[in-house]
Amino acid sequence: MKILLIGATGMIGSRIAAEARRRGHEVTGVTRSGAEGTARAEASDAAAVAALAAGHDAAVLSVSPPRDGSETTGPLLAITRGVLDGLREAGVRRLIVVGGAGSLEVAPGVRLVDTPEFPEIYKNEALAAAEQLGVIRAEAGDLDWTFISPAAVIQPGERTGVFRLGGDQLLTDGEGNSTISAEDYAVALVDELEKGNAVQRRITVAY
Repeated sequence: MKILLIGATGMIGSRIAAEARRRGHEVTGVTRSGAEGTARAEASDAAAVAALAAGHDAAVLSVSPPRDGSETTGPLLAITRGVLDGLREAGVRRLIVVGGAGSLEVAPGVRLVDTPEFPEIYKNEALAAAEQLGVIRAEAGDLDWTFISPAAVIQPGERTGVFRLGGDQLLTDGEGNSTISAEDYAVALVDELEKGNAVQRRITVAY
């Protein structure tokens, strides 16, 4: 499979690239800077995305909102719409989005980001990712998208290949913790690329 990976050098994106290549897939990495041998492009530029996506079987969007204190939602939604339009222009239907955990429900109608204990420092980023999911649900009905939310805590760790998948609800273990390694998140994402079990749905992955 030929995969266009936007945000290929980040903590999660780099592990997705490694996992996909480990399985024999061809990965075209894209970043804003062109670092580490990636193609250079602004993901909000639909024409640039289309040019890079041409001839690929699928795309993965692994981009976080700005973390410099500036407005988060606008830039993330501009990137999301640029990618959607670029894939349409290139004729690439399959898209997987690396999402956030904040929009997962901890009770009916109650999102993780809305709980009192949610860290304030991550709130704007979580709300932007929740808006991103809303845009994809509303505007990407013509594409074969999947939005994959991690557990509440995702960080570098071990690749075990053992985890659980869920839907719109936050997954926790027996002690109430919600965690996943970036390596196992990447395993779940590439599994979904290969199998297509959750097209036009949001799923989540956790231990």
